[in-house]
Amino acid sequence: MKANKTRKIFRVIAIVLVGLTAAMNLLGGIGTTCAAFFTKKYPPMWALFDYQWLYQAFVILTVLAGMAGIWTTVSLIRGGKYAYKNTVIVLVVGSVINLIHVIFSILLRGSATPADVVLGINVLTLLVLVYLGTPAKRKLIGFDREADGTAIAAAGGISAIITGAVVLFTPVWAGPTHTFQGKSWVDLIYVPLTLVGGALVIAGIALLARAVIAERKIQSAAVERTSAM
Repeated sequence: MKANKTRKIFRVIAIVLVGLTAAMNLLGGIGTTCAAFFTKKYPPMWALFDYQWLYQAFVILTVLAGMAGIWTTVSLIRGGKYAYKNTVIVLVVGSVINLIHVIFSILLRGSATPADVVLGINVLTLLVLVYLGTPAKRKLIGFDREADGTAIAAAGGISAIITGAVVLFTPVWAGPTHTFQGKSWVDLIYVPLTLVGGALVIAGIALLARAVIAERKIQSAAVERTSAM
């Protein structure tokens, strides 16, 4: 029983981190759009004018890494033969892309925020997954085994709630580094951030409630069987 509980906790931690990393990559890619495609409109980004092509590549690659991260999050939730391997590959690619982004941002404009935050989350998640991939931990967690319906709902629900909260509060953690002359650039995508973040939180709560109800039914059935014996 204790081993089963530990397995679930580690699995949820991995899924939440991978889901959060996917969201941060997507937000990081979308957030770089202003510097990459509308450089002339944002004076603080004029130093990047000759490197628009590079930042346009960052936008495309980081968004793709985020989309791949969503796919691997779903894979981890469901479990499967290649779920862990694919997740690690996507995290390595995402970390490399963000590392290059950070290096060039520091060289060209003297600052890499919030790209450095996105990089940190990618690296942290990668390190955690590498640790959970050690023989003992990997055997315990069993990423290659398909999860039951309750576990899927619980892990998916928690991941969706945390990811949704991060998206909703983007103006808070990204606003200070995206403000010029008192105007926050994050406000340009405030509506989609609110809609997507709110939808994720609501869906997460629904999934978590479903998991709790299902778990209680299982426990009640177990008690009834014990009483009957």
